[in-house]
Amino acid sequence: MTQYLIPKFPQFMRTLTMSSPLSIFLLISLILISTYLTTITTDAAFSEQSNIMLPSEKLTHLHFYYHDISNNQNPTIVQIINTPKGVPNGFGTTFVMDDAMTEGPELSSKEVGRAQGLFALASLQDLGMTMLTNFAFTEGIFAGSTLSMLGRNLISEQNREMPIVGGTGVFRFARGYAIANSVTSISTQEHFIVEYNITVYHP
Repeated sequence: MTQYLIPKFPQFMRTLTMSSPLSIFLLISLILISTYLTTITTDAAFSEQSNIMLPSEKLTHLHFYYHDISNNQNPTIVQIINTPKGVPNGFGTTFVMDDAMTEGPELSSKEVGRAQGLFALASLQDLGMTMLTNFAFTEGIFAGSTLSMLGRNLISEQNREMPIVGGTGVFRFARGYAIANSVTSISTQEHFIVEYNITVYHP
């Protein structure tokens, strides 16, 4: 008989008596399985770094208009939080929106998506809004994809810059910026038009 000593095993398994090749095979299999399970347990981590590289990136420019409509018949923006009288600059006033995005400044122009999200007056010193907007595209090669914008929108100024912080679909891993301009020449109190130029890097 041959006696095998197996280190780091429980006491009752340290001494094993072998009498056949099958027993030796079973012993080796047991050692390999134990080593594998131990590796899984000890190497588990909250996060791991991958060496997988993203494909080469593209630079895409997008241009469209969106339409804030606040009439009583078919509103696309609705105020959900009002602030008490006397609070400067309407601080805290919050809206939810689902605006049409069109190729041209006219609402009758071809719709290319929807601008959906929240915005709130978030400054005591000026008309600075915090924008949380998803641009959901419905036309062309970008149909079904989205871009997410999160940033400060000082609505009293032109050429307002806000960051694009991500996206889905074609725009997965997207990053870039948006430039917003109010089209005051054709806007009304119930129909406010904003022009957007967006530049993003994406796979």
